[in-house]
Amino acid sequence: MKESLANKVSKCVIITGMSGSGKSTALHMLEDLGFYAIENIPPSLLPQLIQVLGKHEEAVQNGIAAVVDIRGEKLLGDLLAVIGNLRKRGLDIKVIFLDASDSTLVKRFEETRRRHPLSSDSTILEAIEMERRELSQIHEIADVVVQTTDMSLFELRKEILGKIEASEGQLSVIFTSFGFKHGIPQDSDYVIDVRFLPNPFYEPALRSLSGKNREVQEFILSQRDISCFFDALYELMEQVLVLYKNSGKNIVHIAVGCTGGRHRSVAVAEWLGGRLPGNSVVRHRDIDKDTVIT
Repeated sequence: MKESLANKVSKCVIITGMSGSGKSTALHMLEDLGFYAIENIPPSLLPQLIQVLGKHEEAVQNGIAAVVDIRGEKLLGDLLAVIGNLRKRGLDIKVIFLDASDSTLVKRFEETRRRHPLSSDSTILEAIEMERRELSQIHEIADVVVQTTDMSLFELRKEILGKIEASEGQLSVIFTSFGFKHGIPQDSDYVIDVRFLPNPFYEPALRSLSGKNREVQEFILSQRDISCFFDALYELMEQVLVLYKNSGKNIVHIAVGCTGGRHRSVAVAEWLGGRLPGNSVVRHRDIDKDTVIT
């Protein structure tokens, strides 16, 4: 007796629809949520691939997301039968059909200067009309049809996640302290300059320490009129992280800089990492570059 697929990979989201409607974008969104992502797979290969991925932890836990579209040419005709057979074997399959107005699709192809898969000897509009005819049966059996004509990336993400009843993953935040004299981290999303804070470097008892030491942190936090800055910074970071999450980002890199990257930036990065919600990692890039030997 064949082993039930429900005991292994239990969920598969098939993304299909019109070329230029946002299928690859939708696939990347699901991949960011932990789905095992597959681009442009012939439908007849899905059952074998699902069995193989039964040994893949992420695919079993989160599911599989696969783009199946007009690029499969005649192989696309197998999709309806494959979906039916997999459902009989216990797999939860959801078919999402992405669409957009003809004028929007034409504009997207013109802006990206990409060739429509069916436009080898026809205009873009003619190719779109042909594609609509060839995908009409799949459009009819789709569980969800999403019109992306006027959608932003945030709206598309919200719509797709809502349709497949998936929740957003928790935002991961990386705090990196650095010294401006060593350069700003090139992959940072947001940079906080704390060079205006009192510098422990000029305190003989603190110079050899770093911002990870309690004495340095207390020195900075206890300065007159500094507490209002930290209150405002906390509120700002809360808002910034919400906005980054709403924009579709799953990982945000926040860099905190002082002159050398050993005292003030380290202390502030530690302070932020210990207070802001979410999965946070605190790193100190330049903490040992100007170590004071006593």
